[in-house]
Amino acid sequence: MTIRYLATAVAITASAALMPTAAVAQSGDAAATMRTADGYPDISGLFTFRTLTPMERPTSLADKEALSPEEAAQYEASERTRLNRDLFDPETGAPSAGYQSRAEGGVLSYNEFWYERGIELTSDKRTSLVVDPPNGRIPYTEDFRAYNEIHGLNLRNGFADHYTDRSLGDRCLMGSNAGPPMRPGSYNNNTLILQAPGVVTILNEHIHNTRVIPVTDRPHGTIRQWSGDSRARYEGNSLIVETRNFSRATNFSGSSKDTILVERFTRLDPDTVMYEFTIEDPNNYTQPWTAAIPFRRTDGPLFEYACHEGNYGMTGIMAGARKLNTQAVEGTR
Repeated sequence: MTIRYLATAVAITASAALMPTAAVAQSGDAAATMRTADGYPDISGLFTFRTLTPMERPTSLADKEALSPEEAAQYEASERTRLNRDLFDPETGAPSAGYQSRAEGGVLSYNEFWYERGIELTSDKRTSLVVDPPNGRIPYTEDFRAYNEIHGLNLRNGFADHYTDRSLGDRCLMGSNAGPPMRPGSYNNNTLILQAPGVVTILNEHIHNTRVIPVTDRPHGTIRQWSGDSRARYEGNSLIVETRNFSRATNFSGSSKDTILVERFTRLDPDTVMYEFTIEDPNNYTQPWTAAIPFRRTDGPLFEYACHEGNYGMTGIMAGARKLNTQAVEGTR
């Protein structure tokens, strides 16, 4: 069970102390006027990125890039009902209702109390967070689609020869929405961005992942890391972060250790930073693809995310898989 606990006052105080004082906006747009004390675009703050907008455009909305206000209200109400865990049939789990990218499986150990997935679409009522390709779909190769269908089924059913075959989320090493890149998930969709001279720090609530990123023109290192090796630079009104040298795949299926990730943070107004990321990987994508997610200012504090699956759940996952293997050999159920 994943449970969030209140972060210590010491950690919050220390984080707040690192925040730069933004120049007061006098005129013009926020991107041009909100600056740090040393003159760079100010993207700091505590933000939430929860939303009902799916990463990929649902097949039922294939011809719609955005919804009208009336269509959006209907879609949001339908999704809130469809995803409500308290309404699921415990025997059959989650209904897919044609929304392949939003189905949540049949595990009903969590009730609706634990979820904070958001209650509405992004303000522009887009039907996908993917903005390129224009069809709103991740451009997987056909070979990867075929592989992923089998591999994904095995993971969902608990099959694995070794704990290292399980996902990084199962092992509590990396969070599904913490990234990099960051993306909305079922809960803990919050992040704290801090700027100081020569460095940017991104603290995610999910899996308490912290990235300390140098703002430098030095080349990337050669040591592979779970979160990759990041370098940041300022361009105009945006912070650009380029990450490569991942230890293995990121939190997106289709990525690999060869993934190159470019993230862009742009202040739109005092309450919003637009977060865009582009993933390039020659192994399983036919082309680079981009998603855009609004980060909205929220009140604190962040909570500690205590992930117990890696400590306790892994034993159950592996033991269950071995039991299923034994039953298959013995012809029992």
